[in-house]
Amino acid sequence: MEASLQGIRDKVTAGERVSEEDALALFRTRDIHAVGEIADIANRRRNGDRVYFIVNRHINPTNICVNRCRFCAFSKSKEDPLAYTMTMDEILVRAEEARSQNATELHIVGGLHPDLSFDFYLRMLKTLRERFPELHIQAFTAVEIDHFSRITGLSLGEVIRQLKEVGLGSLPGGGAEIFAPEIRNLICSEKISGDRWLEIMEEVHGAGLKSNATMLYGHVETLESRVDHMRRLRELQDRTGGFQSFIPLAFHPKNTEIAKGYTTGIEDLLSLAVGRIFLDNFRHVKSFWIMVGPKVAQVSLHFGVNDIDGTVVEEKITHAAGARAGQEMTVSELVTMIRQAGRIPVERDTLYNVVREWPEGATA
Repeated sequence: MEASLQGIRDKVTAGERVSEEDALALFRTRDIHAVGEIADIANRRRNGDRVYFIVNRHINPTNICVNRCRFCAFSKSKEDPLAYTMTMDEILVRAEEARSQNATELHIVGGLHPDLSFDFYLRMLKTLRERFPELHIQAFTAVEIDHFSRITGLSLGEVIRQLKEVGLGSLPGGGAEIFAPEIRNLICSEKISGDRWLEIMEEVHGAGLKSNATMLYGHVETLESRVDHMRRLRELQDRTGGFQSFIPLAFHPKNTEIAKGYTTGIEDLLSLAVGRIFLDNFRHVKSFWIMVGPKVAQVSLHFGVNDIDGTVVEEKITHAAGARAGQEMTVSELVTMIRQAGRIPVERDTLYNVVREWPEGATA
């Protein structure tokens, strides 16, 4: 093991916080097995052999969006032939499917529609909560929360209060991308700033709601900007403790305005492992199998990862950009994937309460 990596391993073993320079050294090394070993030490201290997944259903109510982020293949203008907006009945059909699949979560994100009112979203949440009280609603990125504040003139706190009142249970972590302004201006100049994203998440946590945190990598960002991004997440987590999981998202280039290839397996594993090592105040690191593919997701369980997301069903955003994984995975497939990696499968709910655990010998 390289001397610099041995020093980082010693810090992690002793429970000490690693520095930004350490994180850069981890990204730059090609001794990926050593990085995986260090990340595994950090993960096992927090989670042992347990790996989580969730039975959930993605709903993307509309792909019409006022923003035109260069990295995004999902958003459309109203005039685009591929544009859509679901009716309330169509949303309810998907929620009913989730119930029939024994899901515990609805994951709802979409575009910033220029004509849908805040009342539409409040009514959607209220209707879903009344008809499906057993389903936790994880909905709206920080970008959507900002949009609601702008179209209503309400403060962030009031927007969040009203959403929570009608059924919002937690927030996903999307819209973070890369916080560095010089990178953000290249890939999503119309989107809220990194500072605003962090401000909104601090408000969300202050209101008693949990969220996740993402980082989009593999486009035009630098290693330094990745580390800066994670540093700012770590600082906010120190203040609020409101982030549940860190989710590095691999950039997918198809149908976007960024000419770039797909990320490599090495890049994916390093992003997950460095996230685990650097973000010592995040209990969970998620390998979103839709993004990296089931095979890399499985290997990542030896690189600090303790969550592989869930059944998903009908994921539209990444697939619009050329995702090569499927859109759905069964509980049996998830359990098998985790078991074959030598770990213990645990079905969780959104807030990481255990729904069911599969000890050795139990059948899915």
